[in-house]
Amino acid sequence: MRLSIRHTTHYSFEEPVVHALQRLRLTPKATQGQEVLEWEMNYSNARKEIEYEDQNYNTVTLVAVEPEAREVTIECKGMIDTEDNAGVIGQHSGHLPLWSFVSQTPLTKPGAEVRRLVQSPAVGGTPTVDDLHALSQRIRDAVAYKTGQTGVTTTAEESMKQGSGVCQDHAHIFIGAARAMDIPARYVSGYLMMNDRIDQEATHAWAEAHVQGLGWVGFDISNGISPDPRYVRVATGRDYRDAAPITGITFGTRNEDLRVEVSVEQQQVVQQQ
Repeated sequence: MRLSIRHTTHYSFEEPVVHALQRLRLTPKATQGQEVLEWEMNYSNARKEIEYEDQNYNTVTLVAVEPEAREVTIECKGMIDTEDNAGVIGQHSGHLPLWSFVSQTPLTKPGAEVRRLVQSPAVGGTPTVDDLHALSQRIRDAVAYKTGQTGVTTTAEESMKQGSGVCQDHAHIFIGAARAMDIPARYVSGYLMMNDRIDQEATHAWAEAHVQGLGWVGFDISNGISPDPRYVRVATGRDYRDAAPITGITFGTRNEDLRVEVSVEQQQVVQQQ
């Protein structure tokens, strides 16, 4: 499937900016089942300082905001070809060893509520894809998808206790529970083309677990499926903080207004004769 993506982030500041740096993880990965045909990033009232690859093989772009700016726009657009691999990404690669994805982080650390989701495999067995889909379903049953009730600092245990959250929270709960079963798991940020619309509500997030014999396999807990060709992987990490699309620091203004627009549309592929 060929997907055309446009992602615009617009900041309006109450007062002129004295100094601001933004760390962008907005460049899709070239990986199994995903080919980046073209991708560009444009900035208004900001400039690219440096681009590098982090420990998770994410492309990171460091952007400086122009002094005295009252508005900043970051626009990304491009074309991605995707394949249907039933969510299977394959064997582990990267700067971090596989075992680093078994240890918990403050956002994923399970408490009593998350641990109730954990079920041990049969004696002598290891968790299977079916076991992980069952875990995903238990999370969906326990945590309703509701916006506006959690934030980027909400932990997996907090979301479980209140019984609501969004895709980020579902992913953190899944990761925390999987790691409690000694399964390497990681967070994924990216894009999802919803079938009934071009303009999407926001970027998307899901989880991946490392399954014996398959390698990394994706699980979109919020939608109850493994990623298909409608999904585009952008960044991965041990939790949201490692894969957040945009993070940064700002000095000189106390209040800002953020507006995000995301569109994902399927394009027709012309076959060569």
